[in-house]
Amino acid sequence: MTEKSMDLGGVVVATALAFKEDASAPAGLAVDYDKFGEHVDFLMSNGCRGVGPNGSLGEYSSLTDEERRKVIQVAVEAVDGRGIVIAGAHGVGSHQARQWAEYAREDGADGVLLLPPIVYKANEREIIAHYEEVAKAGLPIMAYNNPYDTKVDLLPSLVAKLAEIPEVVAIKEFSGDVRRVYEIKELCDIDIIAGADDVLFELMVNGAVGWFAGYPNAFPREAVELYTLLADGKWQEAKSLYEQLVTVFRWDTRTEFVQAIKLSMDICGNSYGGPTRPPRGPLSDEQRAQVTADTERALAAIRARAAVLA
Repeated sequence: MTEKSMDLGGVVVATALAFKEDASAPAGLAVDYDKFGEHVDFLMSNGCRGVGPNGSLGEYSSLTDEERRKVIQVAVEAVDGRGIVIAGAHGVGSHQARQWAEYAREDGADGVLLLPPIVYKANEREIIAHYEEVAKAGLPIMAYNNPYDTKVDLLPSLVAKLAEIPEVVAIKEFSGDVRRVYEIKELCDIDIIAGADDVLFELMVNGAVGWFAGYPNAFPREAVELYTLLADGKWQEAKSLYEQLVTVFRWDTRTEFVQAIKLSMDICGNSYGGPTRPPRGPLSDEQRAQVTADTERALAAIRARAAVLA
């Protein structure tokens, strides 16, 4: 049986995935494993706790099975023991999700991130059965509450039932309701992980212990500093930094979050973002201009803050 523990304190980055043009690949875009590995190394070198490949930000639903598995292998190799790898194991049915969890275990991942059944709007009994089946793969599970994508809301009462499964060690909370941290803590003993970048401050103040993050793909060093300040209870200093980043962080909860984060990565220039595979298309001119302005605003604030602290 899996021990009910895994150190999730820190910034685990839901990794974006690089593509390169290839007419023979799906939608004319092949996974660029070299750039992806370089990006994972970049994140780890900047103090991140780990990476989360094959999440929505990693466009897992647009990958072939072969690509999806190799992404985990590349992530594990690039992390190289410096942190943890929590691989997305999302699937329509528990038999599919369990298979992805077993692949993740075989390929060296430390745990899995798991949505309720995707596509199908499952009831409570079916959701619990889904997690129980995937737990048989033997890896720690971070349950993922994303009612926007799944149309299923893992309410605190349901989280408490999932927490009875020994392998379910954490809940990535993406509902945007910061009150849930207290409700969940009152009902069960499970690590609560901030899942939406633009409520990070509020969730950490209320008792979240980790951050499963999107925008640290573009700002890993600042994200780690922000998390550390919050974890240390330095609220005012953390708030000062958070206020400079939260405008661009809001893109993490919008429909075009993958395209926005990839564009911010390209603007920051430390790592490659690039295009997305269908069904995701390019940003509109207006969206692109706004993401650019929000990213440049954050960069200007970061530079100004560094000058003051120097």
